[in-house]
Amino acid sequence: MRSVLKINGTSCLVTGGQTGLGAALVTELLERGAAKVYAASRHPAPTNDPRIVAVRLDVTDPTQVTALAELVNDVSIVVNNAGSYAAADLLTGSAANLRLDYETNALGPLWVARAFAPVLAAHGGGALLNVHSVLSWISGRDGYSASKAAAWSITNGLRAALAPAGTLVVGLHVGYMDTALTAHVTDVEKMDPRDVARAAAQGLIDNASEVLADEFSRGVKSTLSGDPRHLAIPAGNA
Repeated sequence: MRSVLKINGTSCLVTGGQTGLGAALVTELLERGAAKVYAASRHPAPTNDPRIVAVRLDVTDPTQVTALAELVNDVSIVVNNAGSYAAADLLTGSAANLRLDYETNALGPLWVARAFAPVLAAHGGGALLNVHSVLSWISGRDGYSASKAAAWSITNGLRAALAPAGTLVVGLHVGYMDTALTAHVTDVEKMDPRDVARAAAQGLIDNASEVLADEFSRGVKSTLSGDPRHLAIPAGNA
């Protein structure tokens, strides 16, 4: 049985850690006592907080991911938050945009997990938190939804693969959040990213395999055993 995870005193990595949910996760981890958080971004901005270390990372580049894992080898909590939303329709979207979402949202977290697995194992197992979406289970008929479904499957596989090392693998699911990613959606209630970050951090402490951060996610998850025709979002609501 794995030991209870402690955030206090740890070093953490958050990809996509300087905006939106990523920035909220960085703040939450620090408030829970993390000693240092590496905030990764393709174009990192300087930070005034000495506990936050801005690092450059493009999760679609496995070579860059591996190099970062060698550099920041003191982390015991890794959060895969970096994401892409290219709004590519499954039938008409460009191949480049479909590929971008898959490489960022599905393969990116896998490259990070592979590179940091030995680092986490060296620190007693630690934890890997992958940020998913309610669109892992319902589809907006676009590459983003499909990539998040793939990411969910990857997380489930990683949970088994990393268990022998004692690594906790957590999948975080949430519906609409008030971030730049959902700025195009104006007719739904959106969660505050800070509330989602609190739920995610509590899930780590509680040794949870999955965190369903809102009623929308909990409701959709409960319907997965039904007819799959209801798992596509009607046109105009995506």
